[in-house]
Amino acid sequence: MDNNKHTAPFIKVSSNLLLLPQTTLHLKNLRPEVAQLLYENDFVAFSGKDEYLHCDDGQLNAYGVLCSATKVNNDEQDEPLVKAYAKVRVRIVQFDPEAKTCAYYEDPIIEDLSEQAKADMQLYIQQIVDDIAKAFQGGRHIANRVREYESLNQMIVFLTQYMNLSTTETYEMLTIDSKKQQVTRFIDYLLRQKEEVALKLELNAKMMSEATDFYRRQAIERQIQKLKEQLGDEEGEEDNQNDYVSRIQALPLRETNQKALLEDARRLEKMNEQAQEAEVLRTYLDFALALPWKKEEAFHPDLKEARKILDSHHAGMDKVKERILQHLAVMQLRNSMKGSAILLVGPPGTGKTSLGKSIAKALHRPYTRLSLGGIRDESAIRGHRRTYVGAMSGRILKAMKQAGASNPVMILDEIDKMMAGGYSGDPAAAMLEVLDPEQNDTFTDQYLDLPFDLSDVLFIATANSLDNIPAPLLDRMEVISLDSYTPSEKFVIAKDYLIPEVLEDHGIAPSDLIFEEEAIETIISNYTMEAGCRGLKKQIASIARAKAVDLIEQNHGPITIRSEDVFDILGPNQVRHEKVQESNPCGMVTGLAWTSVGGEVLFIETAAMPGSGQMILTGHLGDVMKESAKISYSVLKSRLPLDTLEFSKRDIHIHFPYGATPKDGPSAGITIFTALASLVLQKPVDSHIAMTGEISLSGQVLPIGGLKEKLYGAMRAGITKVLIPAQNEKDLVEVSQEVKDALNIVPVNTVEDVLKEALNIHIPTLEQPKLASEDAIVVI
Repeated sequence: MDNNKHTAPFIKVSSNLLLLPQTTLHLKNLRPEVAQLLYENDFVAFSGKDEYLHCDDGQLNAYGVLCSATKVNNDEQDEPLVKAYAKVRVRIVQFDPEAKTCAYYEDPIIEDLSEQAKADMQLYIQQIVDDIAKAFQGGRHIANRVREYESLNQMIVFLTQYMNLSTTETYEMLTIDSKKQQVTRFIDYLLRQKEEVALKLELNAKMMSEATDFYRRQAIERQIQKLKEQLGDEEGEEDNQNDYVSRIQALPLRETNQKALLEDARRLEKMNEQAQEAEVLRTYLDFALALPWKKEEAFHPDLKEARKILDSHHAGMDKVKERILQHLAVMQLRNSMKGSAILLVGPPGTGKTSLGKSIAKALHRPYTRLSLGGIRDESAIRGHRRTYVGAMSGRILKAMKQAGASNPVMILDEIDKMMAGGYSGDPAAAMLEVLDPEQNDTFTDQYLDLPFDLSDVLFIATANSLDNIPAPLLDRMEVISLDSYTPSEKFVIAKDYLIPEVLEDHGIAPSDLIFEEEAIETIISNYTMEAGCRGLKKQIASIARAKAVDLIEQNHGPITIRSEDVFDILGPNQVRHEKVQESNPCGMVTGLAWTSVGGEVLFIETAAMPGSGQMILTGHLGDVMKESAKISYSVLKSRLPLDTLEFSKRDIHIHFPYGATPKDGPSAGITIFTALASLVLQKPVDSHIAMTGEISLSGQVLPIGGLKEKLYGAMRAGITKVLIPAQNEKDLVEVSQEVKDALNIVPVNTVEDVLKEALNIHIPTLEQPKLASEDAIVVI
């Protein structure tokens, strides 16, 4: 980069214009004096957002290109036109908006592409453009123009004017230092454009096909009508029209709804049967009459029977089942379904959707399911207005029609995967009326355009996380959390549920393929790493398929799957869980971490070296964990009255192994503090001790989340003693007795308690006077 600062006139061009060196710019609509100024001087062109040119301290870091005018048209009859050549990229460090000048350094883009590589990339871009051009009339002209460009930059700039790139994307192209990365980024954008074009063409073809089917159906119906007229069946057709009126009058409709439908039915009688509007109206009336308007009689199942059904389909999950039974009991006492909306939240594969099926079976109600993942259009929930061509009802009323009853159990699957609203409306906002007990008795679909009663529907929504669900929508549902399965729970599920189901799916008799208990445990521990059981079922199915061949070829049974057979079928272990070491060196402590697939141990290593008092953090850490490390370091220096380590002359390095894995969260606070204390005191911590807890600057140990999963991970890793925040002691009721029996769980309130339990040392609390010698430390 040129270290000399330069000053030049400044001009801002269109925000979506891509600026690259070695290309030509055409600047229009300029005042004559501005055009003359650009012609006489080199100038800087900028195309980013206005906020990039403003900052508090006046020092910028914006990018533009240095240009020189090659041609100026100042004919009084024409608008001034400046043709300029972009020479080099520059970094703008100051901007004077009044003088329209800027200070800059030349910052050329690194040319890390060989001439052959440039030629190859140009050829690849031409091939992509050729594929896109085939889909458009006149697209061949653009493809031919692309082949005329010899410069890679000129080709890219030419193509961006036909691409749907944002201002940010075009500007960021200029900020990339590497030519190779810059061209790669553009190719990514071009491939995205190709996929968007392909999707639009697919949708257009589908719409054309549906329109063709619609008009073909109309033509056939007209022919049938002509035949009926010739056969004298006009009276029968009239009876069919009048049937709408009788069917509407027979339904238990509200007065307003009945009146509106009767008006449409009588309007249909007066229409020409061959008119397109008549076909639209018939379709509407057929849909309206197919909806379950009749309210079902209240039926409340025996809770013992409901419990039996839930137990027969799902192992464990005692707390979840109990909450569901409580929910059913309350509905029975109120003798009403109003206000019933449940949200099942848990990791993938934990049985949320299947639990909804079991609830429907326990209630003896129809079951229907809606997949909400990826929905970004409000009309998918509310439907389209009838004034639009091809209007349809929303998914809610379609599901009610499919259920055929006014009180089904409706599963709203993946409610957290609905996309944010855009120009098509917000589907999450449309769901507010569906789930609100004060509104859903008059839910209005835009296609039906009549109030429909959803108050008897039991809505069961499923989600993997609460983070993406809007607060107003979350407030309308009762949240029931499903935790990760423990290895012992997975063993029961595999033995009693998954294996029989897999064998039935593969046509294998239970007596022909027998899984030993050790084999099941091997599959769980070495070949699955998940919160649910979906992957476990896939591995069992792989073994069943492998042994199905033996059953056919050898024509004998039974075949027993042992632990050693699992390796032969599934190959090397696919999962690795951390295990405790025999001993830890000074400065190394075992922590506990929560992951989406359960708990794991996390080793924290520290080291001291000559330096200037800096703290070095490595291991792909998030901001919260970095702050936690700084707090732990400050607490250590304020608590330990020692001269063992001169902090001002030493650098402290804190490392979290497996640096490719992102780590974040505050719960490693006491672990980092203990590791630093072990390093300073040169006293090792027992490798069979693990800990978790957030630390405050005053030395308090604050509560954390995911305790259940963390304790499971500790038990699996061979930990015998775990330090947890005292405020989390109440959460131990959710931990299975198996885990509590295997671990010595010690609640701690302060860092003094942590050091006492982990290092067998005692330091005075913050309220006590601070001593200036090592006598302040008492070894127990």
